[in-house]
Amino acid sequence: MISREQVENNQIWLYVVMIGIAAGIGLTWPAFSTTLDCTISFILAILLYGMFTQIPFLRLKEALSNQCFTYALLTVNYLIIPALVWTLTRFLPDHPSLLLGIYLVLLTPCIDYVIVFTHLGKGDEKLILVSTPILFITQMVFLPIYLWIFMGEQAAKIVSIQPFLEAFFGLIVLPLALALVTQLWAKQKPIGEKFLAATAWLPVPFMAITLFVVIASQIGRLYDSFALISQVIPVYMAFMVIVPLLARLIVRMFRLDPESGRALIFSAGTRNSLVVLPFALALPDPMNRLVSAVIVTQTLVELVGELVYVRLIPRVILRDAVMVDKQK
Repeated sequence: MISREQVENNQIWLYVVMIGIAAGIGLTWPAFSTTLDCTISFILAILLYGMFTQIPFLRLKEALSNQCFTYALLTVNYLIIPALVWTLTRFLPDHPSLLLGIYLVLLTPCIDYVIVFTHLGKGDEKLILVSTPILFITQMVFLPIYLWIFMGEQAAKIVSIQPFLEAFFGLIVLPLALALVTQLWAKQKPIGEKFLAATAWLPVPFMAITLFVVIASQIGRLYDSFALISQVIPVYMAFMVIVPLLARLIVRMFRLDPESGRALIFSAGTRNSLVVLPFALALPDPMNRLVSAVIVTQTLVELVGELVYVRLIPRVILRDAVMVDKQK
């Protein structure tokens, strides 16, 4: 019988295969792929619930105890990354949908498969795991602030509050509340503990299903708008090349040990496409199609980049031999 650990250790290749199948189906049978639109929200809700149950919200105090790493994490994700994103988007046309998609996905740090990539890249995945509550809470706070700073009244005209609130409460707040109830139940009752353990099986298969549904339903739109969307690919590639170098400077500044430093780099380079996708889908038609396609494009570029990261970061960018002294 296949264990959960085996599934998790091979999940990256599962995602790659699923994306290939989804792209083939989406381009070959566009009529069928468009029928998948109505299933995205439901599948995303299950995925996010499964992800949130594995986030140690009840260990938030433990995450905050490592103040040096926490300060470095907040610095790189909410000062360095926004400055970089703003700079990179100066090379793009002033197209609201294009820019909104980039801002949504690049301004939000990943809280799910970044843990896997960190482990594969010889970083401290446990440190990332206990930091996920901080990342989730802070990105929900900082995202609207940066959208207002970068787009101003333009963002207010694009973003309709009611659909965004519906997406936020239906796909973020509700799964989060259920996950917190599940975690509290697990601390009080043995059956709750077993149920929580069972939910640990949800993220990988539902991540694969989500990728399939999203890619299959959006690939046609991406193909139709490729002339416009292709302009964001160099931005995403530049982001993945520059971020590890900037994050390495923050690692030295805060004198992090090698494993913590790699965890910081992976957090900086891995973005939260699936969590912000509901916000894109909540936009009015046809804007939601283009913004969603921009976000999906980032996912495709990122998965390829992460496969490079897991080899390059521990061997070249942040080797043990070239690290500064550990924090005293």
